[in-house]
Formats: sequence, structure tokens, C-alpha cells
Amino acid sequence: MLWPLRARLGYWLARRLFHWRWMMAQPRVWAWMQGQYARMAALGHVPAQSFYGHLLLFRGMGFGARDEGLRLLRLAAQGGDGKAAYQLGVQCLAGDARQAPDAAEAVRWWHLAAETGHALAAQRLSQLYLDGAENLAADATQAEHFARRAEQLGFRPKG
Repeated sequence: MLWPLRARLGYWLARRLFHWRWMMAQPRVWAWMQGQYARMAALGHVPAQSFYGHLLLFRGMGFGARDEGLRLLRLAAQGGDGKAAYQLGVQCLAGDARQAPDAAEAVRWWHLAAETGHALAAQRLSQLYLDGAENLAADATQAEHFARRAEQLGFRPKG
């Protein structure tokens, strides 16, 4: 009973300290903060999985941190986090040195993100269905459906 409470309090404090740039510049404090994020993510807290996954993906050092970030984002997306699902779709479509771009997998994650109300995911789905991709046929009906969904969710195109 006490350990989960301690984990929640530590995570709450670490998230507050994250906004203080001078605090993050302290190596010992930064290591402690990452420990709090990792602990809360390991306890299955979806917002912590999403936050720490994004942090490792974009600020982590090396392939190990990137892989752990993607793993945490997958857990968060499966837990209903639309932002994590959107980012997984972006990563799938971009590919990397070890994996070719996969439009079908990007569509799967963006569908999940659009279902949770992520407007940009719906817009990206619309564009992807409009243009098609290597392993995804163009589909004007789906493109129109997701364009309408993106507008319902508040997406406004530039121009």
C-alpha cells in the first residue's frame, strides 16, 4: 500500500521538476527523475508510460533507449493513449535503419489514435488513404471519411 503511494508522489514531484530547466541540468536530480518516471511506467500507469516513452524516444541515448521508448508507447497506446498511438504511427511510417517504413502498421496505430479523438491522426490517415503507399492501396472513400472525422475533431487545414 505504501509503495504505490510513494511511487505516485515521486512521479508527481518529478513531473513538476521537469519544467525547471536548471533542475534537469543536475545529473543526480535528472537520474532520480528518470527513476520516478520508470517506476510509475512499470506499475502500468498509462500517462507515465506515454510520457516516459516519448522522453526516451526523443531524448534517450542509443538504440536501447529508443526501443524502450517504443515499447512504452505501445503499452500506452494499447491502454488508450491517443498521443502514444499517433507517435507510433509516425515512427512506423518513417521507418529506421532496422525496419522499413510500414504504412499498414501506421494505419493501424492512427486508427486507434483517431478513435481516441486525435485530430492530427485522422488527418494523416486521410492523406495516407488519398495518396496510398507501398503496401496500402489508395482509397478515396476512406480518405473522405477520415477528412470529415479530422474536421469533427477540430483539425483545420492551413490556408
